[in-house]
Formats: sequence, structure tokens, C-alpha cells
Amino acid sequence: MNKSDFQLTDDHIDSIPLWYAIVPVVTLIALLAVNVFFYKDDATYGPNQIALVVAAIVAGLFGWSMKIPFNKMLDGINKSIGSALNAILILLMIGALAGTWMMSGVVPAMVCYGLKILTPETFLVACVIICSLVSVITGSSWSTIATVGIALLGIGQALGFPMALTAGAIISGAYFGDKMSPLSDTTNLAPAMAGTDLITHIRYMLWTTVPSITITLIAFLVIGLTRDVAGGATVQSDELVAALSDKFTISWWLMLVPLATLVLVALKVDAVVALFCGAILGGICAVIMQPGAIREIGGGSNYIESSYMAVVNAMKGSIEIATDFEPAKKLMQAKGMGGMMNTVWLIICAMCFGGVMEATGLLQRITRPLVSVAKSTASLVATTTGSCLFLNLTASDQYLAIVVPGRMFQKTYQDRGLAPENLSRTLEDAGTVTSVLVPWNTCGAAQSTVLGVATLSYLPFCFFNILSPLMTMLIALIGLKIAKLKEGNPDNDDHVAEATGR
Repeated sequence: MNKSDFQLTDDHIDSIPLWYAIVPVVTLIALLAVNVFFYKDDATYGPNQIALVVAAIVAGLFGWSMKIPFNKMLDGINKSIGSALNAILILLMIGALAGTWMMSGVVPAMVCYGLKILTPETFLVACVIICSLVSVITGSSWSTIATVGIALLGIGQALGFPMALTAGAIISGAYFGDKMSPLSDTTNLAPAMAGTDLITHIRYMLWTTVPSITITLIAFLVIGLTRDVAGGATVQSDELVAALSDKFTISWWLMLVPLATLVLVALKVDAVVALFCGAILGGICAVIMQPGAIREIGGGSNYIESSYMAVVNAMKGSIEIATDFEPAKKLMQAKGMGGMMNTVWLIICAMCFGGVMEATGLLQRITRPLVSVAKSTASLVATTTGSCLFLNLTASDQYLAIVVPGRMFQKTYQDRGLAPENLSRTLEDAGTVTSVLVPWNTCGAAQSTVLGVATLSYLPFCFFNILSPLMTMLIALIGLKIAKLKEGNPDNDDHVAEATGR
């Protein structure tokens, strides 16, 4: 057979020794553990990338021993990286947007106004609610975190909250909204993979999502009411507002920039385009309203030259407005596109590993035996949940964590008389929201970079993201709202055929 005609079949996957598939995963986990031990928080700045490449090479060697053509493995890598290309472009646009929004005074203005409205006691709950609403409207957790999330993080610092705790509240709210929004890509992908419709999927998710977000809000309210942050918070917040006002013109007009950006996202304008427009609007506002910042960042012999250079500098790389007030320094810094390159590097390496694992059939070889183990409905839901988590850890992409288990378990749910919304709900509860908890996953790497908080630091405070997969298993265990297929309903077969392409 010509190597170019090679096809990965079910028989080929079943013939792969299980230890072939386990060794690359164990190699990756071992190297990641060693990196954390030796490099601590710096593990994601190169060591983890090397670990992912080494694990990909190990998987490739097993593929080579199974006579899988190298070009097929390379195609798998290309396809995997291609699936993450949009995420990479969004990440670069977020870098550009963060730069111009800082220089234009948008973020400083949001912080100043937020400090006047929010109190330490209700701040964390407000973070969850604000990010939830914005994410439901826009359908994008990434856009929410990159806009209002950054401002809320600054407010939290001024109020005396640890960045990791505030980041957990921001991410909890953003992923709740993303999960429940009919505009979200994952919210549309999950029912398509399971074979149900969007509205049924969203309604069915309420049974697990409402308890999870309720517990999350209660937890953050208790933390806010019991945490002693108010002592010096008022004085520090007043000093922060004074420091920001000294360097920027603070005006409500600046709020038109984030508002316009969020409207574009809500209107389903491509996120890359919407974020780039937001970055340009930020640059225009900076030129009009912040001449001091323009001159400091741009230099130049005249204002036109300074304006052009300042906007480009803000979009491309690190910038900083000088201040003597230490708490304000981080708010007057921005990384630009250049600051996102380490995360891009991590995503590419992660996609290389996931691509080789899928192209060689090793990924499928690990997940297939799980179907035979799940005997009861509760164990089937738990196995689906575990598969989603495993894919987020190994394939490093939330879309694969939805698509692969969706394809793998769809017929099993159908054969056991379970309605497809059981599967779609589990895919969202376990696949979508846990992706941000994995440091080398596209979501975890991106949000860690945007917020400037290590993934493992904010992980313990992402209560909603942790509770969601647990809640979906609990609901299945007690047998609550487990929908059954209606006998003789042709719509069920139509849904399945549409989702699988048959």
C-alpha cells in the first residue's frame, strides 16, 4: 500500500498495545512535574514547552514503530496547530488591545470608576456577576477577561485582594457566561456533537449550572465578608485614583471604547476583527485624550510622529508610564503582542503533542476502553467527564475535549436509551470549563498571560470551573433530570445523523 494512502482504521487502533499510548502521557506528566519542582512558576517559560515536544517525539517514535508514515503525523500536527490558529490570533489582538487601552486611559478609567462603586465586601461577587453578564452577551470568555477582567483585576489589587483570588472570580463568571450563551462557539459545538438542539442543550444545562454558580457566589460572598481587606483599602484606593488621575485624563467618554468593542463581539463580528478594532479605537483615544502618555511612550520630534510611534509601540511590545506610586505601576504597564509570544510558543508545542497523539491513534486507544467500563448511567457520565478532562490535559484544546468524547460516546448514550442532551451537558460541564485550569491548554495558557497570574495560582479559586464537572456527576448519581430517548421519535435519528455527518 502506498504510504500516502494510509488510513487509521478502528482495527488498527484496537491493535495498538495500550502501553504504547500510556508511555507518552506518562512521559509528559513526569517532565511537567520535574519542571514545576525545579523551575516553580517559571516552568511555562520554556521548560514545559520542551516537555511537550519531547512527549510528542516519544509518541512519534511509537507511531514510526507501527509503520505510520511520517507525513501523516506531520499532517496531524498541522491540523492540530491549524485548529488553534484562531486562538493564537485572538491572543495577539488581546496583547495589542491591552497596550492601547492602558495608554489611552481606558483601563485606568475603569479602575477609577470601579473603585468608587465597588466595596471590598461585595467586590468578588460583583466580579462574578459582571463577567457573567458580559460573557453571556458576547458569548466569549476570552473577550470578557481581556476587557472588563483586566480592569477588575486592577480594582481588586487596590482593594487589597490577592490577584489569584480575583482572577478566580473573573474566570468563574466569564466561563459561566460563555457556557450559557447561545452566541458561544462551545455552546453550539456540544449539542452538535451530541445530536441535540441548542435551546434544549441550554435548558438542560441549567440543572447543573445554576447550583454550581450559586455555590460559587455564596463562596465569594463569604470570602468578601470575612476577609480583612478594608483596613487600608480606602486610603490605598484613594491614592491609586490620585496617581492614575495625575497621569491620565479620566473621563466617562473613554468607556465608549470597551462598549463599542463588546457590541462588535455581541453582533458576532469575528473576535479577531472586533479586538483589533478595539485596539485601534484605544489608540485613537490615546492620541486625542492622553498627550502626556503619547509623548512619554512615543518620543518623536513632533506630536504626529510621537502619536504614530506610541500607538505602534503599545500594540507591538512592552510599554510603561512612569509613576512613584508602587501599587499603580502594574496598571501603567502593558505587554503588547510581544508579551504574548511565550504563550503562543506553549500553544504550538501543546498542539504538536496532541496532533501526534491523535494522528497515531494513541489518543483514541486510551479513551476507547473507557466505554466498556461504564456500565451504569452514573458511571457513563463520570467516564465522559473523565475523558473530557483527559483530553484537556493531553490534547491541550477545549474543542478536542468536546469533539472527541462527543463522537466516542454518542452511540453509547443512544444505545442505552439516554437523550443526547445528557451527553451535550456533560461535554460542556467537563470539557469547556476545565480547559482554563490546565497550564499548557490553549485556554489556561492564554488567560494566565492576559491576567498575569499563573494558572496553578488561580486554579483553587475558580470555584465554578471546579464545581461544574463534579455537579454533572452528582446529578447523574442521584438520577435527577436524566432524560430518556422517546421511542419511535425519528427526530433523534435525524439529530444523530446530522451531528456525525451521516
